[in-house]
Amino acid sequence: MADYIYLLENRLSAAQKSALATVRDVVRAKGQTLFLVGGAVRDLTSGSPVRDLDVVVQGNALKLRKDLELAGATVQGSADATQVLYLKFPGGVRMEVGSTLSASYPKPGKPVYKAATILEDLRRRDFTANAMALSLNDGSYGLLMDPLNGVADIENRELRLASNYGFIEDPIRMVRAARFSARLGWTLEEKTQGRYDTGKEEGYISALQDFPRGYEVEEIVHEEDPLRVIRRLESEGWMQVLAPEWGSAKANVVELEKVRDTQTQLQMQGIHPDAATVNFPLLTAKMSAKDVDALKKSFPRPGFVAEIDALEGEAKDFAMQLGGKAAATPSAAYRLILSSAPEAVLSVVYATKSAALQAKFKSFFGEWPQMRQKIPYALMQEMRITPELPGYVELVEKLFFELMDGNLGSTEEMKAFLEPYSPPAPPPPVHLRRARAARKDAKGKARAKKGAALAAATDLDDEDDDREDNDDAEDAGLDDEDEDDSGDDGDEPDVAALVGAAVTGLDEDEDADSVDGETERGGDDRDDDDDEDEKPARPVKAKAPAKKAAASAPVRGKGVTASPVPAAVKKPIAQVVAVSAKVAAKSAARTPVVATVKGAGGSKAVAAKSPAAPAKGAKQAVKPVAAKASAKTHAAVKVAAKAPVKVAAKSPAKKKGH
Repeated sequence: MADYIYLLENRLSAAQKSALATVRDVVRAKGQTLFLVGGAVRDLTSGSPVRDLDVVVQGNALKLRKDLELAGATVQGSADATQVLYLKFPGGVRMEVGSTLSASYPKPGKPVYKAATILEDLRRRDFTANAMALSLNDGSYGLLMDPLNGVADIENRELRLASNYGFIEDPIRMVRAARFSARLGWTLEEKTQGRYDTGKEEGYISALQDFPRGYEVEEIVHEEDPLRVIRRLESEGWMQVLAPEWGSAKANVVELEKVRDTQTQLQMQGIHPDAATVNFPLLTAKMSAKDVDALKKSFPRPGFVAEIDALEGEAKDFAMQLGGKAAATPSAAYRLILSSAPEAVLSVVYATKSAALQAKFKSFFGEWPQMRQKIPYALMQEMRITPELPGYVELVEKLFFELMDGNLGSTEEMKAFLEPYSPPAPPPPVHLRRARAARKDAKGKARAKKGAALAAATDLDDEDDDREDNDDAEDAGLDDEDEDDSGDDGDEPDVAALVGAAVTGLDEDEDADSVDGETERGGDDRDDDDDEDEKPARPVKAKAPAKKAAASAPVRGKGVTASPVPAAVKKPIAQVVAVSAKVAAKSAARTPVVATVKGAGGSKAVAAKSPAAPAKGAKQAVKPVAAKASAKTHAAVKVAAKAPVKVAAKSPAKKKGH
C-alpha cells in the first residue's frame, strides 16, 4: 500500500500544499473534520498529475465561506443542493469544499441529499476509483479509507460503478465515464460496460438535469487536452446532449497545440498557468457570440467566466510592461515574467507578434536560465558562504541576476561582489588537554634507573664466568698474580654500594609512581598499555664504587636496628645477595694461599695453586676474605631494609653473550 503521507508531501505542488494547509487551519478552528476525496486521491494512488483538489467536511461547508475568503481563497461559485464551494487559491489551485452527504434517488436524475458520515458519502459516489478518502486531521493524517476497494480497480486501470444502479440514478455518470476514459486511458469493467451500453440504448440520458450538464461542459474546458475529450464525447454521442452547438470542428486546433507547447515551456521554468482561460476562446473560436454566451451561462463557476473575460485586458497590460523601460535589463524582464499572472504570460507568449517580446521570451526559455550554471559555488565555499548562512538564498538570486546582466565577468569581480557577504574566519581551536609526554618520560626514567641497577648486579655474574675461563692461564704466572691481586680489591665491585643504588632507584620509582597516581587517579588504561609496550631500557654496566663507600656502610651490631623488609623489595635484594655470595665464594677460591716454609736459609713464602686442595693454613687464610665479603653484604641488606618500596622489579635484563 502506498505511503500517503509521503505522497501528500511530494506529489502535490507547493501551491496545492499551501491551499490544503489553509483549509485545514480554517476547519480545525471550527472543530470539524476534513478529508481529501475524489479525483485527487485517485490521481495520487495511480501516479497521474493532480489537477485539482476535492475536500469534504463533516458539517455544512457553506458556512466556511467567509473564513476561507479571509484566509486568501477566492470563491468562484457555490451549489446549495450539494453544499459545495468552488474556490481558487493563489498559484492557480482549484478546490471544491463540500459536505459529507448521503443521496437517495426517488426519481432518476433527482437526488435527495442529507448529512452523513464520511463512509456513507464515499458509497454514494460514481465509481470505486473515486470512492476513496484520505484523512487530513491530526492524529490520523494520511489514513486511507477505501470501503469499495477502489485501489484494486486503480491497479487494473478499470472504472467500476459504485452502485449497480448508478447509470439509472444519475445519467451524467455515463458522460463522466467517457470523459475519464479519454483522459486516463482506462477501460470500463465488464459489468459496468454492459450497464453503460444498456443505458445508451434505453436513453437514460433523457433524465439529465441542467446543473450537472453545465458542470460537465465546464470540466471539458479544464481538461489538459480538451480536444481529445471532445472527440471522444462526440464519438459516444454525448456532445449533442451537453452542447449541440459546440464540437471539435468549432475549435482552432493549430493555436491549441501551440498553447500546449508554450504551457510546457513555462512549466519547466516554474510557471504553472491554468490553460483553461486561454483555451476557451480557442475552443469556441468558430462559434457565434450568442452561443458562446449561452455556454458561459451554463457554467457553475461564475468566477471562471469572469477570468475568461478579463484575460484579454491582463495580457495587453503585461505586454506593455514587458516592452517598456522598466523591463529593459534582462534581470528586470525576468522578474516581471515571474511575478505576472501565469495565464496572462501564457497568452502573450503564444500570441505576441512583437519581435522585441519574442526575443525576450527566447532568452527567458534558453539563455537566462543557463546563468545559474555560472554561479561560483566553489568560490563561495572558499569564502565561507554556505547554505547555512542567513540570507544565502537571496544572495544566490542576487548573484544570478548580476550574472544575467553581465556585471560579473571575471573571478576578481565575483570576489569583490561576494566579499561583503563573507563571514570572518573562525578562531583556531583551543586544545585543553595537557601533554602526556612529560609523565611518560618521568616514569620511563625511573624504571630505566631501576633496570640499570638490577642489570649491573646481574652482570657481575657474567664477569665472574669470564674469570673462570681464564683460571688456567693464571696458573702460569703466580708471582705476577700476587702483584695483580693487590689491586683486585680496587677492581672488585662493591656489593653494598650496588644494593644501595638499587634501593635508591626503587625509591625514585616509588616517588614517580606516587606523582603519576595523583595526576592519573581514576584509572588511565592508555598509560598502562603504553608502559607494557615500552621496551625495557638497555642495562648499563655500573662501575665499581670506591672502597670508601663500603667503609661508610653501617656494621651489624653497632646501633643499627633491623626493620622488616617489604615484600616488594625482597625479590630484588634476594637476587643481589645471591649474586654477592657467589662473587665472594669465587673471589675466595681465586685468592692465592701463601704458606711459610722454614728451611736452612730461613723462612720462605711459597704460593699454592688455586685448583689444588688447600692446606690447613690456606683454609685459615680464605676464611677472613669470605667473612669480609659476607659482612659487606649483610650491611647493605640492612641499609636496604630501612626504605620500604612497593614497586616490583620487571623481568631481568638479558645476559650478555660470551
